[in-house]
Amino acid sequence: MEIRHTTDQDFDVFVDTMLAAFGFYPEPPVDGGGHWWSALEMDRCLFAVTEDGQPVGTAGAYSFELTLPGETLVPVSGVTAVGVLPSHRRRGTLSALMRHQLAELRARGEFLSVLLASEALIYRRFGYGPATYTAGLTVPRHRAALAVPRARGGNDDPLTGTGAGSGAASGTGAASGSVKVVRSGECAEVLEEVYDRYRRSQPGALSRPHRWWSLRAGQPPISPTPRYVAVHRDADGVPDGYASYTIEPGASRTMKVDEIITADDAVHTALARFLLEHDLVNQVSFKHVPTDHPLRWQLEDFRGGEVTGAGDWLWVRLLDVPGALTARGWFADGEIVLDVEDRFLGEHGRHLLTVRGGKADCVPTDREPDLSLDVSDLGSVYLGGTAPSTLVRAGHIRAHHPGAAALADTLFRTERSPHCLHWF
Repeated sequence: MEIRHTTDQDFDVFVDTMLAAFGFYPEPPVDGGGHWWSALEMDRCLFAVTEDGQPVGTAGAYSFELTLPGETLVPVSGVTAVGVLPSHRRRGTLSALMRHQLAELRARGEFLSVLLASEALIYRRFGYGPATYTAGLTVPRHRAALAVPRARGGNDDPLTGTGAGSGAASGTGAASGSVKVVRSGECAEVLEEVYDRYRRSQPGALSRPHRWWSLRAGQPPISPTPRYVAVHRDADGVPDGYASYTIEPGASRTMKVDEIITADDAVHTALARFLLEHDLVNQVSFKHVPTDHPLRWQLEDFRGGEVTGAGDWLWVRLLDVPGALTARGWFADGEIVLDVEDRFLGEHGRHLLTVRGGKADCVPTDREPDLSLDVSDLGSVYLGGTAPSTLVRAGHIRAHHPGAAALADTLFRTERSPHCLHWF
């Protein structure tokens, strides 16, 4: 078995091998791209080949930026297209691909890699841990009324939210501006601009490189699949949010919302209101809602929204523990000793993490550890989406003294929960 790089000339064979590993049939060609694999970076893809040169396994990586707590942007590899033909499984092929890939990512100087796990049982053994979570929210049209916010100043209009006490920063105001519906193919530049502004302030969000938009690679609204887009513009006409959606025909008349993208809570509320008040719709189904998002609380009927499809999304793998811990922002001072085991790579390190004024220093230490944990569990807590104490209670992280879990919770806690909705 040999692991080798692919070239642009290998593209078709790579895609065919990958699809066969997943049991998918190739789709008809689309002019100008449009397939979800259109944006593959062939200089970052790997083949596992047999002695006679037959490709039997694939692995790839996209070049993204990841937003860390503290709004720090770092390069990260988005691992993708990982598969082995059914005829060659359970022979160590997948492990060889993953080990080779991790070595290459390190050689590039990267300290993080991420992926979306097709199966939760596979990737933890390679050091990845679930780090962001998402859920669907379905709201019947007859229960979709939004409540009047209770945190109002005396001069606020109870219906529009205007007045001295309104404003996005306080979470009590309504967005000024307008909403216009266009087709997704007519506003690609607006979508790209708004998404890029959003992802820079949202921990856990990934960039969507221009290559993805130009090739129409991925899922709606990037792909050529028809979608309507409600674009919100501020009082000066600048686009500051959008919602991508479609309405299923037939008796269900369900509005499927791919995503609402904005960095402003008031704009999000305005777009949600627009969708929830849409005529000729029986229910509105939001695909990606952060688990702690206030949308459920904004419904007048708290039970009007049914949470569906709650689960993990982005999985994180640390390749350089000190490099990763010193890259993100921190919101509490303190120090903690972490004893980290990396079983897949056969590595072990004990690190003293010291945080002062939002910055961290991380050095080797011989001090007794506060926590002992696997690198996959460190990946889960890294972005702040999983409390270390949760994994202590689950029996995965070992706390060496009674206050260790609470100390770790305080240090790793973030001001804003991480969320990722980019599919790759």
